[in-house]
Amino acid sequence: MTVCTIDEALEDRLLLGAGLGDLSTWATWRTVLKATYGLQLDPSEVPTFDVLAGGRPPPRERVAELWAVVSRRSGKSRMAAAVSVYVAAFIDHSARLAPGETGYVLVLSPSKSQARTVRDYCEGFIRASPDLEAMLLPSTTDEIRLCGNIVIAVHPASHRTVRGKTLLAVILDEVAYFRDEKSATPDIEVYRAVVPALATTYGILIAISSPYRKVGLLHQKHDRHFGKDGDVLVIQAATELLNPTIDRSAIERSRADDPEAAQAEWDGQFRGDLSSLLDDAVIEAAIDHDRPIELPPLPNIAYRCFADASAGRHDAFCIGVGHKEGDRLVIDVVRGRKPPFDPASVAAEYAEIAKSYRCLSVAADAYAGEWVSRAFEAAGVRFERSPMFKSALYLEMVAPFMRGTISIPNHPVLVRELRLLERRVAPSGKDRVDHPQGGSDDHANVVAGVMSLLAFQSTYTLEHL
Repeated sequence: MTVCTIDEALEDRLLLGAGLGDLSTWATWRTVLKATYGLQLDPSEVPTFDVLAGGRPPPRERVAELWAVVSRRSGKSRMAAAVSVYVAAFIDHSARLAPGETGYVLVLSPSKSQARTVRDYCEGFIRASPDLEAMLLPSTTDEIRLCGNIVIAVHPASHRTVRGKTLLAVILDEVAYFRDEKSATPDIEVYRAVVPALATTYGILIAISSPYRKVGLLHQKHDRHFGKDGDVLVIQAATELLNPTIDRSAIERSRADDPEAAQAEWDGQFRGDLSSLLDDAVIEAAIDHDRPIELPPLPNIAYRCFADASAGRHDAFCIGVGHKEGDRLVIDVVRGRKPPFDPASVAAEYAEIAKSYRCLSVAADAYAGEWVSRAFEAAGVRFERSPMFKSALYLEMVAPFMRGTISIPNHPVLVRELRLLERRVAPSGKDRVDHPQGGSDDHANVVAGVMSLLAFQSTYTLEHL
């Protein structure tokens, strides 16, 4: 394939332009990508770039990183695919690859389905152009292989799967929504894993994502580099600027229904109504690193038990046990079972745990269904329904965390869930706490429940009961 600039590839109807349709609707993206590769902007493009980049001067050479903070329906996935194909097919990598070495253009998305979407767009660009299709070799559902030992690999985001590859470029698709069951910061861990590999090949990192709350790598990059000269380019744009074909009435309806959400979804702004419930430092201070994950029951100690039940299809079924030592709240046990499972069997198992800690009852939050009560009572443990809903339980546990009067185990899933809890201010002014979209909080919920049971309990032993 002939080496060419990215704007030439996008404009050529025999190359990437074959898969774009009406090229005029992609004019703003063309400006962004020209600037990313240090190409001279046309006079008509300079004002647009000035708005997108917060007034910084256009780069004079290709940047090391592009961070595009953009909104829904702005063509993010198609641009991620277009850049992936451009790097794979239109740049000569022979000087950076040893004979027989495979170079990877790696696209990482939050989920398998989103990764598959980008992969399909990549193949669409290739098959729309006879010149590009001639480069295509037999491929798989995760990898598109091209002549010259070049592979476009599209995977769900994980720092565990990116090491050991020769990376020519990394595209982070919807990086603000990266999720990992074992980490609260998968975006940062992925970034740390890929940057050294890109340094050896002069590879580029491009992140294209809708914004979310004011934490995480996307927000950090925006905070540090937006509007500032350097080799990291950050652009921020509303949907209408990138996609002039969008139905504006749909945007206006969204703004009327939920103004804060619309700012992120359509205006490219980070949400101001969301914040972390607990700071990382506060959580870290509560972790007792010197103890085992579960503490055995001790004589003459009064324990309390809280469960977050699940029917075995989606959420984990969790149980927590704790006790009080003076003003200190100690979480002795946090245990969870991921689906699929038989909920009655898990309830019976957890009832035995409760009995082993001499808990005559198990509590659950106000959302618990009647089957939960029946399941525990059938196993010989009385069931109590907490008068508080989940948000109230979480808000109540903030004070003990802030005072440093809680001890929790170094339980990776629990710690991750605590770090990801979001506090949202509703229009009414009332706070609401929950896990982020696509996340979970079952282990954190049982800790909040146990703390609630213990908070107003005097320190006592079984001899006082």
